[in-house]
This record gives sequence, structure tokens and C-alpha cells, in this order.
Amino acid sequence: METVLFISGEPLAYARLAKIIGTDVLTVTALLQTLTEKYDRDEMCGLMLIMKDNKVTLATKPENTAFVEALTKSSLQENLSKAALEVLAIVAYRSPISRAEIEAIRGVNCSFTLRNLLLRDLIERQDNPDDQREYVYFPTFRLLQSLGLRSTGDLPDYQALSVDERLKMIVDSPEASQMEQENQEKEIRK
Repeated sequence: METVLFISGEPLAYARLAKIIGTDVLTVTALLQTLTEKYDRDEMCGLMLIMKDNKVTLATKPENTAFVEALTKSSLQENLSKAALEVLAIVAYRSPISRAEIEAIRGVNCSFTLRNLLLRDLIERQDNPDDQREYVYFPTFRLLQSLGLRSTGDLPDYQALSVDERLKMIVDSPEASQMEQENQEKEIRK
């Protein structure tokens, strides 16, 4: 369960967590309590759980804020990786877009890349109106400002790329569904 919370990078509903690890919500609640107690007892552990509205996320303890800020600051000053640029382009051209759709297009997990782009304030996320269990991602005003654009419509070839049906076929393909299922199974096994 700890691995699933770590890989997720965003709050998970207890029900979804239960489904991923193959148990029920009551067991998840008990496991979360045990994990919370473990983190509280271990002074060397820098992790904690944040639980709200039947959702949980893994976070760092407040006493580690200075270390996290130092790491984040140095990471934010580095150039974007190729993976980050790919995800940023996908979000810019195809927003609103879910993490699962981005992963279907790229073929790999993008949790950490999305988190990095969120921290840099280049993308933002909102609850998905079609599926409350996930978020959808959008470019931020800061991204548009950094690129010198008034809107995403000013991106090169925006009209063609934002509605390219080949991407829709990739996202909706059985292979994409299979890949998402395999990713969930891998998370369960970890």
C-alpha cells in the first residue's frame, strides 16, 4: 500500500486504494492507521499520511520542510527534461486531459513528471467532472506568459494537433486500456 501511495503522487480515495490492493475499505482504514502509527514512532522516518474526505496521500513531515524546499528549489532551477517537455506539450495541446490519457499517449508512467510541472506552476489540475476519482490537467497562465502566448490557440499548429483523431484512437485503444490495467497490477504487486 505504501508503494501505491508513493507512486500515485496525488490523493487516493480509500475505495480506489482498496480496489488496487485487493481488499475492502475497512481493511484500508486499519492499514492506514497502522502506517500512521509506524511513521509517528520512527523519528528517522520523514513521511506522514494526510487523510481528508476519505482520501489519503503520502507527504513529508513538517520538520523536513527546509530540506524539501532546498531540493525543490534546485530542481525548479534545472532545465525541463525531455519527458517533462513531452508531458507539457500534451497538456498544452490536449487539455483538459487526465493522467491516464497522458500515459496512454506516452506509454509510460508520468506521475513524477506531472508533480514536477505542478511545482513549477506550468500546469494546474482540477477534479475531473466525468470521473471524480481523477484529475484533469491544464496549462497555467504562467506557462502561457513564459511562452509569450495569449492562449493555447496561439501554439504552433494548435488547430490540427488539438483535435488530431490519431491521439484519440491511441487513448481509446485496447492497448491503452491494457497498459493502464498492467500499471495498476504492477502497483498492487509492489
